[in-house]
Amino acid sequence: MQGIRTKPEQREGDDVSSAFAAETPLGSARWSPEAEIGMRVEDIWDSLGQPQLSQSDKLNSCFDAIPVSSFPQTFGSQLVDIPSDATLAEAVDILSRNRINGAPVRNMEAPEDSSWIDRYIGIVEFAGIAVWLLHQSEASAAALGADELAAKLGTVTLDGPAVSTGSAKEHKTGPLTEAEGAVAEAFGSLPSSELFRKTKVKDISGSFRWAPFLALQSSDTFLTMLLLLSKYRMKSLPVVDIGEGTISNIITQAAVVHMLSECVGLSWFEDWGTKTLSELGLPMMKTSRLVKVREDESALKAFRHMRKRGVGGVPVVDGTDKPVGSIMIKDVKHLLTASESNRDYRMLTAKEFIANARQSSGEKQMSIITCTREDTVKDIILRLDTEKRQRIYVVDGEGNLDGLITLRDIIAKLVYEPPGYFGDFFNGVIPMPQNSRV
Repeated sequence: MQGIRTKPEQREGDDVSSAFAAETPLGSARWSPEAEIGMRVEDIWDSLGQPQLSQSDKLNSCFDAIPVSSFPQTFGSQLVDIPSDATLAEAVDILSRNRINGAPVRNMEAPEDSSWIDRYIGIVEFAGIAVWLLHQSEASAAALGADELAAKLGTVTLDGPAVSTGSAKEHKTGPLTEAEGAVAEAFGSLPSSELFRKTKVKDISGSFRWAPFLALQSSDTFLTMLLLLSKYRMKSLPVVDIGEGTISNIITQAAVVHMLSECVGLSWFEDWGTKTLSELGLPMMKTSRLVKVREDESALKAFRHMRKRGVGGVPVVDGTDKPVGSIMIKDVKHLLTASESNRDYRMLTAKEFIANARQSSGEKQMSIITCTREDTVKDIILRLDTEKRQRIYVVDGEGNLDGLITLRDIIAKLVYEPPGYFGDFFNGVIPMPQNSRV
């Protein structure tokens, strides 16, 4: 196995969504490309006539024998990419129109015959744009004085209900502190600002995690891919060939979970998938570490939590601490694409934000899905894939939050990293700096 060496100039985000093949209905003939992968695993599984091998060892052996070139195509006839000289506003429009969370950034200064390492400067995503805007709005808010804030907001809320100052249009708010109000105002004004409409995608390359991105060669194996998507926290992996200028595939955590859903009924999958969450050691995150917001707190607070804690979503809970909804970092698109008449999105409570997003865009994924520790991992995979979700929340017998399971957690329980497996794979890859805003 040989890793891809990358240049040390920029860093890349790690979340790209793409279209996936239609799901094969359960019980139908297995003809989907994902099911064919499952049957290849089955053949290798059956050929491993070594009773001393554990289930984990057998799964590792199976996935280490299949090249990533076999993984089904996750995008259509043409990869959506974004020109490096596009503005942030144009990038948001491209992502929204194509219903994707991120896309590779094409270096417009690179020659036509460039290899992929020169052709792309990274991956831009809603999350990266949101983090950059939040950073800018927090910096702007810090420079505002209390009087200027009151004049801008028309409302100053400390510990009680919102009080109108009469100096500007009264906003509908939850219990915002003065500092939170400043951030809300600054953040809300950015999408219509010259900064948002003139800043180029290449200008926020500091929000890219890798340079230009961590990629797989077609000859790398499924085991390498699964480990990078789980233990090494990559949410997407472009597949390239040395010397070529194009990306042949982008493999995401969601695409892997979809592949697993197509393997239901195969013996290797059933041996693993019929285990309960508790038997597999899930959830891995302690409930005390779970970041959440109350439904009467501002939606912007949810995004600020995500930025500061480096998480992709937070549950919304009611007054009894029971989950009633979910806000993901990708939902920032509702703030960035809202019309001027709906710019008060930034002042809504979490509950109001979810209701408005559902009404304006038909957004269904803000409703929360839950499970218990006694559900099987197969049940969870099928539900996540059917509803196209990134996470599911674990609840106890009384409906209280008892943990979180993400796509990465599921993949992490499928394989393990053998000692010294990656060797020099990461040589030349520059890790995310400690002061990175992502």
